[in-house]
Amino acid sequence: MLPRMTPIPPVGLGLWKVPNAAAAGLVAEAVRLGYRHLDSACDYGNEAEVGDGIGAALAAGHCRREDLWVTSKLWNTYHAAGHVRPALDRSLADLKLDYLDLYLIHFPIAQAFVPFETRYPPGWFFDPADSAGGMRFAPVPLAETWRAMEDLHAAGRVKHIGVCNVGTAQLRDLLAGCRVRPAVLQIELHPYLTQEKLVRFCRAEGIAVTAFSPLGAPSYVPLGMATPDESVMTEPAVAAAATRLGKTPAQVLLRWGVQRGTAVVPKTSRAERLAENLAVLDFTLTEAEMAAISALDRGRRFNDPGVFAEAAFNTFCPIYE
Repeated sequence: MLPRMTPIPPVGLGLWKVPNAAAAGLVAEAVRLGYRHLDSACDYGNEAEVGDGIGAALAAGHCRREDLWVTSKLWNTYHAAGHVRPALDRSLADLKLDYLDLYLIHFPIAQAFVPFETRYPPGWFFDPADSAGGMRFAPVPLAETWRAMEDLHAAGRVKHIGVCNVGTAQLRDLLAGCRVRPAVLQIELHPYLTQEKLVRFCRAEGIAVTAFSPLGAPSYVPLGMATPDESVMTEPAVAAAATRLGKTPAQVLLRWGVQRGTAVVPKTSRAERLAENLAVLDFTLTEAEMAAISALDRGRRFNDPGVFAEAAFNTFCPIYE
């Protein structure tokens, strides 16, 4: 029998691109409204402010620490075994927490180590002052990083460990040699990228799936990684369901993600959107609506290092076939 894990709250707050000045207030308000799942990362550069928001919410009595599910992620420059624990400790210090509910390997990309005192978070460039130098990789196998993640779990510093942005082949390799199974896979998921086989594989293996960018293109348009006409929210199948239910297209998309058995972590910097994104558990899409939305799949991946790393960081860095 596969091991059981604590259920992830189905709707979380994604903290990528949330401005530092807004992060503390946004997190505190989200927890007040009922969010119990916060999705953070070293690379987002706002964990100290997120920690302030968590602290404010706890101090106000909006919930207890044990009621929260807080995720963070190990950045690419900390994959070597000796760097994993210090990276976690830095995230915990910034978040002002004693433990994480989930720690994820952010990308299956090992980059050269950058000391905290040199730059934190380190980002993608090895040396931003020498942008022509691009990214610098490190020969660290994923298995080495995973063993260090297992040590964090054994020490009680993290309740669960997992991975992001990997496929079935890498998951199979981890499962074949691990002491602690990956509890969660976080991947880009929306109706233009349904990843049916990968989600099915995770279900069979007892690996929970969290969907980032569950609304598709909006977060990527300002970065030049998507165009406005790629919005799945304007698709007739989504609009028809929204009209029938009296919901917004965004709520329909989030419900589609939750109803297929994944957690979703939509990002917003607008307090008025927090309640809207959370209110997706009191209605159900029909089987026909679910099928029509799933049929929108076009394999469109917005967050692809094989594309953006070359354009932004002068380095070809494919991780998907």
